[in-house]
Amino acid sequence: MSMTPERRTALITDYAKAANDTGSPEVQVALLTERILTLTEHLKTHAKDFHSRRGLLMLVGRRRRLLEYVKGKDQKRYESLIGRLGLRR
Repeated sequence: MSMTPERRTALITDYAKAANDTGSPEVQVALLTERILTLTEHLKTHAKDFHSRRGLLMLVGRRRRLLEYVKGKDQKRYESLIGRLGLRR
């Protein structure tokens, strides 16, 4: 199931740095995390869906690269972001 427009707007407003901010790394990581959680639930019931599994791995890699970028720019922003998202790092 895809993300509803209401959920997407809520995530953007929660993680945005300014009023019209949709492209900051924090927003992108939050949106990717939501998609990753959705795909993970899908794969629990459809274990042999290898096309979706590949997409999931690509999303995880993109999120990891964005998190490394934020970590390199500002350690405090990185720590607050992973704390808010509940990631294990």
